[in-house]
Amino acid sequence: MWDKIIAHFQTLEQRPLERMAFLVGGLLMFWIIEGAIPLLPMQYKKGKLRHAGVNFVFTVIHLILHTGLAVLIVLLSYWCRDNNFGLVYWFNMGVLMTVVTGILALDFSSWLVHFVMHKSRLLWRFHLIHHSDNNVDVTTGLRHHPGDSLLRGIFFILLIFVSGAPMYTVMIYQTLVVISTAFTHANISLPPKLDKALSYIIVSPNMHKVHHHWKQPYTDSNYGAVFSFWDRILGTFMKLDPKDIRYGLDRYYPNEKDESVMDLMKKPFQKLDI
Repeated sequence: MWDKIIAHFQTLEQRPLERMAFLVGGLLMFWIIEGAIPLLPMQYKKGKLRHAGVNFVFTVIHLILHTGLAVLIVLLSYWCRDNNFGLVYWFNMGVLMTVVTGILALDFSSWLVHFVMHKSRLLWRFHLIHHSDNNVDVTTGLRHHPGDSLLRGIFFILLIFVSGAPMYTVMIYQTLVVISTAFTHANISLPPKLDKALSYIIVSPNMHKVHHHWKQPYTDSNYGAVFSFWDRILGTFMKLDPKDIRYGLDRYYPNEKDESVMDLMKKPFQKLDI
């Protein structure tokens, strides 16, 4: 069984249509679900499709950038393998521990870059575009300014270098994070007990929505991408009743312009509204 799984993911980077199917399939699935069991009423300025179109612009740019970075990721992963460099090689880990170590390292890279972008005033200029969305739904997941996307890629590459994660582990994690991103941003209402139970292991929808609340300190919490224990271990976990959540920002960017692509693109290079 493991051999078949490893073989499938080892060459997944060579099958871009299959990788795209995970992304599109996840978006469509949660788009339908959030329409059936919405968590919060959305106040779209010009309709859900217009809102999705704005976020789709950033999604396409994000995917183009990461397609370029994928070349470096593949080269680095194979370099680590050929030179026995990284944790999985230094400790001579078997397949299972290699997968676990690689996934945890890459997920920590997601937590770490997210934390850093919130703590650095310069990097926050780029990341606030993600938080400026006043209607968080499944399309918000990949709403990242190009500068934000590039930094995420750099941290991802750094943790591949440290862990030595082979390509099959990289592909397994990227599949997980694509599904998780759609799941956590989707405007879906799970039974409270189920959402709470999930949040002890993975980032649940309600847990991540706290991160999108418009006011600090809630904005500066729950940084996790797939697994929730980083926030619990590192003291950045917070709870907030979904009915009290309001999306957007209380400063830095005018909420009435959250669907203006050009303004969003230019904002990191302008003075912050405080």
